[in-house]
Parts: sequence; structure tokens; C-alpha cells
Amino acid sequence: MGKETKAKKPQREASAADQTRTSLVHAALKLFGRQGFDGTSTREIAAEAKANIGSIAYHFGSKEGLRAAAADFIVETIQGIAGQALGAPQAPTPSNPEAAQAQLFAALERMVGFVVASPQAGEIVQFVLRELSHPTAALDRIYAGVFEPTHRRLCQIWEQATGEPAESENTKLTVFTVIGQVIYFRIGREAVMRRMGWREIGDTEAAKVVAVATDNLRAMLAAHVPAAGRKGKS
Repeated sequence: MGKETKAKKPQREASAADQTRTSLVHAALKLFGRQGFDGTSTREIAAEAKANIGSIAYHFGSKEGLRAAAADFIVETIQGIAGQALGAPQAPTPSNPEAAQAQLFAALERMVGFVVASPQAGEIVQFVLRELSHPTAALDRIYAGVFEPTHRRLCQIWEQATGEPAESENTKLTVFTVIGQVIYFRIGREAVMRRMGWREIGDTEAAKVVAVATDNLRAMLAAHVPAAGRKGKS
């Protein structure tokens, strides 16, 4: 019994340490996004995470290290979501235009589901917006881990769907437009709810956004590929 207790203790301690680390990352993500990096103290982060203030230095070395960890959390989260819809950045593109178009529609639906309806997305978007306004090394991590590879992958799928070169200026701008229409429903959330008379944007409301965004994507494809609007997901 004594040996069994000793064997399990490190595992419990490791689990508690992991939980503390995770809580600190979520607290930093929330407070940095809401108040900014300079406007947030380590004491506030520890209080939000219900952790000892010394645990920040223990787990991350410094407040700056915690910001980097928050950026890495964003990268891991969005990579997981994007990977489900788009595959790995190095994965082969769909084998024909119809499959590529279908993958674009599926990616758009998943993007709306996360960005528009997921509560977690609010904190992530707010953090990223602050980084975009005042870039730091955290933005470099997010750009390299999420923005660039995800955008590049969408451009490759667009090329397969339409025949337009993935790295052309027009393709890159088109993909930014597809993404941008979704992001607006998060950053303009309060204005959208007021104008639409919605009390929230949940799954029901997100489905309505998906319907309109899908129509927009279908129209964009139709402008580049004859009859493309009749293909893909309706």
C-alpha cells in the first residue's frame, strides 16, 4: 500500500501542475485580449486562474513567456480545427475541381461554427486583434503557425477548384475575402445582434450565417468557373 501511494503521488502532482498551467494560459488569453499586455498584471492573471502568482515564473519564466504560451495555445487550437476541414498543410489537394469546391464549402461551414458560435473564439479573436494592432513576437508565432499555412492551404484548394494560380494576387485576396466575411460576425458581434434582433449568436443563428456565407462562396466560384455554383455543398 505504501509503495502504491508513492507511485501515484507524482502522477497527481503532474496533473495538478498541468491544470495550473492550463488555467494560467486561459486567464492570460482572456485578460491580455480584454486589457492588453501592459494593462494586465501578473497578480491579476494569477487571481483569474486561481493560482499562486509564483506559478507564472515557475511554468513560463515570465509574463512574456506566458504571452508566448497563449499564442501557442491559439496555434494548436486553430490548427486542430483547420486540420479537420483542410487536412495537413503538406497533404495533397483534392483530386478534381468538384472535390475542391466541396472542401471549400466544408471549411467555410466549420469556420463559421468555430469563429461565430464558439465562446472560446471570442477570447482568441480579441487576443489576435490586439496583436495585429501592436505586433509582438506572439503575432509572429500565430502568423507562422496559423495565418500563413491556413491561408496558403485555402489558396491551393481554390486553385484546384477554379484553375487560378494559388499564389496569384487575385487568389490570395479572394481567400482573404472569404475569411473576412466570417471574422466580421465575431468582431462585429454586438452590432450584428442588435441589427438582427438576436439575443445571442448560437447554433441556430450560426446556421443562418452559414447559409448566407455559402451563397456568397457559391457566387464567387460561379464568377470564376462556369456552372460552379451548381456544384459543392448547398
